Amino acid sequence: MRTYPRNTPQAAARIVTLAMLADAVVSRLELDALDRSGAHRQLGLQAADWDAVVHDFCDDLRDAAQLTWQDGCRIDPRTLAELMAEVDDRELRLKVLRLCVSVVEADGHVGEGEAIVLEAMVEQWGLHREMLQPALKSVRASTPGKPGHATCLTTSS
Repeated sequence: MRTYPRNTPQAAARIVTLAMLADAVVSRLELDALDRSGAHRQLGLQAADWDAVVHDFCDDLRDAAQLTWQDGCRIDPRTLAELMAEVDDRELRLKVLRLCVSVVEADGHVGEGEAIVLEAMVEQWGLHREMLQPALKSVRASTPGKPGHATCLTTSS
């Protein structure tokens, strides 16, 4: 598998591509989510450069001995960790995570392969708190009590 210099748009785009391919089904909804988000522009790529990264990654996957295609695109843990290690800038990691989540959630289903990629990102990049932020905001917005503080709700049966 080819390597990219750390924190380059290509290294980031490859991770987003991996998330999109992880369930072996690229839906129109996922492609539309990428277009709406302007993923290639957010990562500093022209559309043709984005396409080249996707094409090169697919070639690498096809040629990789550690790849298996069953219910999705599976990369061995070592290779997955190496791909994630090519992005170590915190802001770029957050941008990549947001793009991956938007792509993975676009079709209303998070497949096993997609979950593996997202979990690897969160674990390796230490983004546990950031993954909880949307849920915490939702709880705070719908929970009575002091602004900005979640309160425990109990129900009686």
